[in-house]
Amino acid sequence: MRKPRIVILGAGYGGLVTAVRLQKKLNVNEADITLINKHNYHYETTWLHEASAGTLHHDRVRYDITSVIDKSKVMLVEDTVLEVNKEAKTVVCENNKEIPYDYLVIALGAESETFGIEGLKEYAFSISSVNNARHIRGHIEHQFALYAQDKKEERLTIVVGGAGFTGIEFIGELANRIPELCKEFDVDQKKVRIICVEAAPTALPGFDPELVSYAVARLEKKGVEFMIGTPIKGCTKEGIIVGKGDEETEMIPAGTVVWAAGVRGSSIIDKSGFENMRGRVKVEPTLLAPGEDDVFVIGDCSLIINEEINRPYPPTAQISMQQAEVCAKNIIALVRGDQLETFEYHPKGTVCSLGDDDGIGVVFGKKLKGTSAAVMKKVIDNRALYMAGGISLLMKKGKFKFL
Repeated sequence: MRKPRIVILGAGYGGLVTAVRLQKKLNVNEADITLINKHNYHYETTWLHEASAGTLHHDRVRYDITSVIDKSKVMLVEDTVLEVNKEAKTVVCENNKEIPYDYLVIALGAESETFGIEGLKEYAFSISSVNNARHIRGHIEHQFALYAQDKKEERLTIVVGGAGFTGIEFIGELANRIPELCKEFDVDQKKVRIICVEAAPTALPGFDPELVSYAVARLEKKGVEFMIGTPIKGCTKEGIIVGKGDEETEMIPAGTVVWAAGVRGSSIIDKSGFENMRGRVKVEPTLLAPGEDDVFVIGDCSLIINEEINRPYPPTAQISMQQAEVCAKNIIALVRGDQLETFEYHPKGTVCSLGDDDGIGVVFGKKLKGTSAAVMKKVIDNRALYMAGGISLLMKKGKFKFL
C-alpha cells in the first residue's frame, strides 16, 4: 500500500514548524513528507527590519532548513510554487513541474500590498525578504556615499510608508544606525531626515494609546518626523506624493522610500482558485480550506476572525506557530484515521521594538516599555528559534543581550 504524500508549501514559521512536528510524530513508514521552499534557508521575518537598517547582518537573520529537518523523513525541494491544481492534487512548480500530494499545507507567507498606489512597486522598497533587506541597507549606504560627492540633501531623506509594527520597528533600528552612518560617511547628522507617513489617525493602530505616545515621543527625540493621517498618493524616482484631499498634494523629495504599510496573502491562493480575501483564506476551525478535506492553510495565507471584535487576527509569527502545532496534529489524525482538532488562538501578547534597547508591549495583560520590553522581545525571538530547532539552534542563532 502506498504511503500518503504530505506536501508543505513554504518554510516560514508555519511551514517549518509543521514539518518539524510531523517528522517527530510520524513514523518513516507512515507517510512521505515533502517541504517546498524557494530558498534552502528559513529567515526570521521578525528580524528583517534589523537587517534592512543595517544593525544586524543578513546572515544572522537566516539559517539552513537542513539544520532543523530530518532528511531521512523530510525531503526538501528548493523551487518556486506557481499554482495548486486541486483537481489533479498536484503542486505546479517552476523547475520540478508537478508534485503530487494526498495532504497539502499551504504556508506561503505574505506579499506586499500597495493598494494600487501609483509608483510604489517601481520605486519603493519593501521589507519582505533577506535579499530585499540587503538591498535596502546597501541603497541607504550608497545614498550617503553619493551625498559626499554631490551634496544633494534629498539623498539623506528616508521616507517610511506606514506606522504599523514593521514600519515602527524599522524606524527604531534606523534611528540608531544613523549616527554610525554619519560618522562613516562624514555627514552632518542634522541634515538627515527620517519621515514616517501614515494614513491612519494614529501610529500603531489598535495598540495601547499610552504605549503609542511613548513610542512616538522616543522616536521623535531621535529626530524622526511623523506625518499621521496623511495618505501617500504616489511614488516617483524623486520621492513621494502625499495629500489629504484629491487636490491638496505635496511632493517630498527622498533618496529612499520604504513601503511598510500593508501585506496580503500569497497570490498563489487566488491563482489556485481558493475563495479568499486579499490572498487569505477564511479557514475552517480545523484549519482546512473551506470545501476541502485535504488542504490546510496556515500562517499569513489564512484568515481567522477574532470574535470579540469581529475582525481578523493580524498575521504574526505567533499565530503561525500555534497553527502549525494543530495543523501537524490534524494531518497525523488524517493519516491514522483519528478525530481532527479545532484551532483556538491563545495570544501571549505583543511587543514592538524601538531599537535594540527599547520597546513597548503588552504581555499577559501587562504593559511594558523601555528596556523591559526590549528584553521580552528577545525572549519571544528566542522562543521562536527553540520551537523550530531546539536548543542547538537557539544557542547558535539566539539573542542573549540583556538576558
